[in-house]
Amino acid sequence: MGQIQVENCGGIEGLKVITPKVFPDARGYFMETYNYNDFKAAGIDCTFVQDNQSASRRGVLRGLHFQIHYPQDKLVRVVNGEVYDVAVDLRKGSPTFGKAFGVVLSAENKKQFFIPKNFAHGFLVLSEEAEFCYKVTDFYHPNDEGGLMWNDPDIHVEWPLQDGVELILSDKDKVHPGFREYCAERGITVE
Repeated sequence: MGQIQVENCGGIEGLKVITPKVFPDARGYFMETYNYNDFKAAGIDCTFVQDNQSASRRGVLRGLHFQIHYPQDKLVRVVNGEVYDVAVDLRKGSPTFGKAFGVVLSAENKKQFFIPKNFAHGFLVLSEEAEFCYKVTDFYHPNDEGGLMWNDPDIHVEWPLQDGVELILSDKDKVHPGFREYCAERGITVE
């Protein structure tokens, strides 16, 4: 028990960075990446039903994605390379609605990022390559993914763009609506 350190993020309720305790020795290291009891004690009490993994190269930006009818809690980490990972609060009525928080996740720092339901999520690959793993609390549902424009000025994500590195986005990530359009479609007033 107690093999993790948990930090709350940017004053956004529920959003957490988790650093596992690492046990190094002459052979390498050992760490628990998930232990239900430790996570529950830290206020993360959910059942993960699916694990996903992706590989991407430098400059790939995936996001900002969310699920429309089947929202998922996510526990994400990097097992090779380094990414800048971002979550945006889309919980209607939340005092931090529309606020973004970002953190560097890497194989070296071994940090994990817990993202509650009803957040948009995305990441930018900073290393030559990165392998990204995430646990989710609901299964994948085709045609249930929404998105926000990654560089919308109303969200204020400070992506660590690298000089001379061309961004690589999917066709759908190039055309997501902005935050104000997202709000208007849902009858949410923004100032």
